[in-house]
Amino acid sequence: MVQDSPTLPELIDMQIRTSGPMSVATYMGLGLTHPSKGYYKSADPLGAKGDFVTAPEISQMFGELLGFFFVNLWQQMGSPKAFTLLELGPGRGTLMADMLRVACRAEGFRDGLDLRLFETNPALIAEQNARLEPYEPKWIDAFEKVGEGPLLVVANEFFDALPIRQFVRMDTGWHERMVGLSEGRRSFGLSPTPIPASAMPEAVAGAEPNSVFEVGLANGEVMKRLAGTVSVQGGAILAVDYGYARTQTGETLQGVRQHRYADVLDAPGETDLSAHVDFEALGTVAANAGLAVQPLATQGQFLTRLGINERAGALSAANPAAAGDIAAAKARLVAPEQMGNLFKAFCAASPGLMPQGFAP
Repeated sequence: MVQDSPTLPELIDMQIRTSGPMSVATYMGLGLTHPSKGYYKSADPLGAKGDFVTAPEISQMFGELLGFFFVNLWQQMGSPKAFTLLELGPGRGTLMADMLRVACRAEGFRDGLDLRLFETNPALIAEQNARLEPYEPKWIDAFEKVGEGPLLVVANEFFDALPIRQFVRMDTGWHERMVGLSEGRRSFGLSPTPIPASAMPEAVAGAEPNSVFEVGLANGEVMKRLAGTVSVQGGAILAVDYGYARTQTGETLQGVRQHRYADVLDAPGETDLSAHVDFEALGTVAANAGLAVQPLATQGQFLTRLGINERAGALSAANPAAAGDIAAAKARLVAPEQMGNLFKAFCAASPGLMPQGFAP
């Protein structure tokens, strides 16, 4: 008799019983990217049938404006005859398809393009290939696997899904939050060993008791690798995600399942887990690698400066019957009470480049 393999929740519980409580980062990593049972390995999380809808799925305008953004940078670099365009977490390929529909109108862009996609979900890779096959994409599993020319990177809602560690301020100092078992159920607890105050950034030195500080070590490592390559080969990194401009305390880890908030401990492997991005920390890593970090912009500011109002007007004029839908999609992307203020646009580029959409 063949027994069914353990589910991911069973595997996590067994690991806790065997090795003791695990960090929030370890739990997130297993829940999202377990080789066979992780959330991003086993399903298509996007769209109405998934758990969330991203900006490219809302309107073609988002990708078209980013296509203009990268063409402008490519031209500023002298229109190199060989360059890499890399997307991290490309979803269904919608963003890149919209970007390249615009960007490849620029003479020489398509000829020099080496398209790389960082993706691990087999179902999404198939969709990406269906949309992007004419551009001969290559899938990579390491950030160093790019060509020798300039590197242009786009990451939309990628950094928020990388694992974080959480620390809680107690009377005895900072203690790491762990995931353990209580009466057979997964629950949060604290490591008994305090973290030296000197290990924490100055920004949280005066934190109140019970404050939570989240550290995105994986975010920093990804940015370090990418920025190191860009600093040598030239180029830019654009990240659009929800997060905060300055390092601060605050608990932002959340779970989403079927478009509703869900308990992050309830169903690992079936729940999208994410946390707000610390853009100041990302900027410090990029600057240390020698890149010029642009002033952080909200998504609304960024898209407006790139011309979303004009693009929406042109689309409405070409298709008057869809004008209402176009206006609604634009509002969802830029209105402060929708995605406009919550999401931020971050850019680090080779010194001398002037990325569009950011304040001088």
